[in-house]
Amino acid sequence: MMGKSVGLNSSSHHKEEWKSGRVESIKNFSNQAEYHLAIPRHRSLRQMKLNDLLEIIEDKEVIGERSLDVAGISYNSKKIDKNFLFVAIKGARFDGHNFVKEAIDKGARAVVVERMQEDIRDATIILVPDSRVALAKISARFYGDPSSKLTLIGITGTNGKTTTSYLVESIFKEAGFKTGIMGTINYCYGGKSIPASMTTPESLDLQRMLAEMVENGVTHVVMEVSSHALDLGRVESIQFDAGVFTNFTQDHLDYHQTMEHYFSSKAKLFNHLLVESSKKKGSCAVINADDPFGENLALNTIPNIIRYGVKNKFQVFPEHIKLALDGTTARINTPRGSLNIKSPLMGEFNLYNILAAASVAVSQGVSFPNIEKGIESLDKVPGRFERIENGEGINIIVDYAHTGDALERTLSTIKSLSKGKIITVFGCGGDRDRLKRPLMGAVSGKYSDLSIITSDNPRTEDPNTIIEGIEEGIKRLGIRKYCVDDLTVNSCKKGYVIVVDRLRAIRLAVDIAKYQDTVLIAGKGHEDYQIVGNEKIPFDDRQEARNAISERLKRRALLNV
Repeated sequence: MMGKSVGLNSSSHHKEEWKSGRVESIKNFSNQAEYHLAIPRHRSLRQMKLNDLLEIIEDKEVIGERSLDVAGISYNSKKIDKNFLFVAIKGARFDGHNFVKEAIDKGARAVVVERMQEDIRDATIILVPDSRVALAKISARFYGDPSSKLTLIGITGTNGKTTTSYLVESIFKEAGFKTGIMGTINYCYGGKSIPASMTTPESLDLQRMLAEMVENGVTHVVMEVSSHALDLGRVESIQFDAGVFTNFTQDHLDYHQTMEHYFSSKAKLFNHLLVESSKKKGSCAVINADDPFGENLALNTIPNIIRYGVKNKFQVFPEHIKLALDGTTARINTPRGSLNIKSPLMGEFNLYNILAAASVAVSQGVSFPNIEKGIESLDKVPGRFERIENGEGINIIVDYAHTGDALERTLSTIKSLSKGKIITVFGCGGDRDRLKRPLMGAVSGKYSDLSIITSDNPRTEDPNTIIEGIEEGIKRLGIRKYCVDDLTVNSCKKGYVIVVDRLRAIRLAVDIAKYQDTVLIAGKGHEDYQIVGNEKIPFDDRQEARNAISERLKRRALLNV
């Protein structure tokens, strides 16, 4: 029966996740279902017969010649070259089926579609029930099934994916492996770093990058796997050596609509992809069993499972825990014995991330010294509880926390470790899950001495409307609302204030903070832009915090003249 035994490894909605990345403007995205990543174009020397590519697709109807030579694949008609295969997929705003004729005019010899196309005589038509799944399978075949040649770790969960992936990569590097990483911040391999446009790339781009990794001698890849990617079939045909579940809380309901659909999407990594991968690899499921959703996954996945937790003694659990402002120390018990970890990363939530990474490393046979060194050597993750040095004795922290649960984990950690008052600057993204707005307001009100509610990628929504949603949650706690003028310099009163301009909000927080106070700037983390309307405007919380400190020091210097 699946999910019962414990062991170790030897070594719907056709909407699109518009995860923001380093693109000049959203208006510059392709006017089709998807856009290709802003990565160096990989003009493959491969060429395959259409018939060979289609062998992997079981449910299909082929109309036209099957023995064509296919020189490349694209889901964007603007990227079509001679003798290409065009795959029409649906996105949130556009449907690739409306661009089939354009693709053929540009050189496509065959098209994959979900519905019959009229008046198409110059190309072979492949009719399939799901063109996204077909794209994933065809891409894997075209690029030589690269995931089968790699040790590939997939990490999913609402929070903690990025930090866990960085920890795993750090351990693998310490073990001497040549690594690649793909996630929310960037895609790194072969000496290059590509800013991420979405957490998990579209299947064609994903398979192409994995193939490039193989060509560059990469052996171990760590990949964040988003719920969107799982629901949209982007990781279909990927063979995982291990799948990690970090936790599950509310997020992305603008896309999934219900928590049930959100969880079922996450679960596909365990009840489908790992099950398929284990037929070819000795795959392992690594699950946070402290999370109530974790045990559900454990009962419906492969037998080879490592459960980890802080509150319960599962296969991997910590003892002698010390959480402090300078980091985390603990002894971690595993099925292979115990190891001692010392990490610069702070807080219980990071201890969970460390346990997840250690569990993966144990499952892949990494030595304890390399696990310990790998964990200790990762001093920070961009925009994840990232401290801004300031010389003022103020704890300024920039964090990506953009859900109620993530904000609570971050603020509860600060509350337990800090000596001064807590000032939190945060907002919520526009055109996204509206239900989490009051939740985040309530969390900030609960833990913060002063909440400064501001903008955070308002997109096409009115920032004031977003702020009103946040305000609902904080008002329920009976917390007093102030005007900015009520807050004098070096004064921090219990309550909340609204400052729509994020730059002004950060400056206000830094200006009124005293020695040993903590300023948390939450929501954007590593992002170096604001999305206002359809435009991307350069904006980096970390740099703006540094600028605010500089201005504070200049004012003090003038007063002392």
